[in-house]
Amino acid sequence: MERPLCDCVTAAAVLLCVAAQVLCQLCDRSCFCPGAAPECPAGVPLVPDGCGCCRVCARQQGESCTAALPCDGQKGLQCDYSASLPGDPGECVGQEDLSCEVNGVSYQDGQSFKPSCDTYCHCRGGGVVCVPACPLNARLPAPDCPNPQPVRLPGKCCKEWVCENLENTVIQDAINAMRTDRWRPHSPRNRPLNQLPPAGPSCVERSTRWSACSRSCGAGVSTRVSNQNSACRLQMESRLCKVRPCNDERSAPRSPLRGQQRRRRRCTTSYTSPGPVRLVHQGCFSARTYRLRYCGRCSDSRCCTPSRTSTAQVTFRCRAGRPLRRAVMMIRSCVCHENCPSTRFTNPALWGYRP
Repeated sequence: MERPLCDCVTAAAVLLCVAAQVLCQLCDRSCFCPGAAPECPAGVPLVPDGCGCCRVCARQQGESCTAALPCDGQKGLQCDYSASLPGDPGECVGQEDLSCEVNGVSYQDGQSFKPSCDTYCHCRGGGVVCVPACPLNARLPAPDCPNPQPVRLPGKCCKEWVCENLENTVIQDAINAMRTDRWRPHSPRNRPLNQLPPAGPSCVERSTRWSACSRSCGAGVSTRVSNQNSACRLQMESRLCKVRPCNDERSAPRSPLRGQQRRRRRCTTSYTSPGPVRLVHQGCFSARTYRLRYCGRCSDSRCCTPSRTSTAQVTFRCRAGRPLRRAVMMIRSCVCHENCPSTRFTNPALWGYRP
């Protein structure tokens, strides 16, 4: 916060020193004035020149001016060099002409302001000088931070480094198999879901919302940025998700019977699997069964997406090797609407938070 202000003060001091040097160069000669004072037009006063040597006619609004030929200060005129090249004369302008306008807002000469949370600006002589408000020398990510990305998190102004969680990256195939596992016994149907382990008590939660599933049907991935881990460090998290099976006739609304008048188009908001099923991931089966809820479809242009979800940690048992533990999205309810996604993004966790 203090460093940009110090930068502005330093820049102003440098400009004053340069102006003083220029003035000294102009006045570095013996003082010689004409015998008689110049005759000025009516209403134009005689004023000392910039060297304090001779009296000259004060320059009026719109006229050229220099350090040796000052503007009429009695009328509030100032020499504006904002549109001049170095060494060229300026133009006498009034205070109203020295104001600045940024994004439709006017600022007075000498006024400091913040057009955005990450920028400091200063109005000077009709021009605007801006410096970044966020620290430029922010601490770089640690060497053990995989694939760091600068992300502007919700409620924050400056970007922060976010690390990708290598243990929970994009999953290749989270396939939901509606079949009975012959080599593993079934678990109770109504066993409560295992929730994600909480972070330490001193860790203040900072998490974005889970993104939409990357696929409208079949296996997909949902992502977010969160610090809810043992290290309390921001990192990218992902979970397996499936909004609905592909080519599932139960997800579509039934057609009206023959002879009946066609009613308004219908939607099947959600439906559940016929019975408890085991999840299949990379050839491994979940240790317990789940009764899953899916989002349905509409007979018109509307689409149905999850409205309320939860995350369960599912243990997958493999025929060979150690068990796998993956986060899986569990749908609680769905909603049908017309705000349907039309494009795909490679990184759903950053929807709405890109710089």
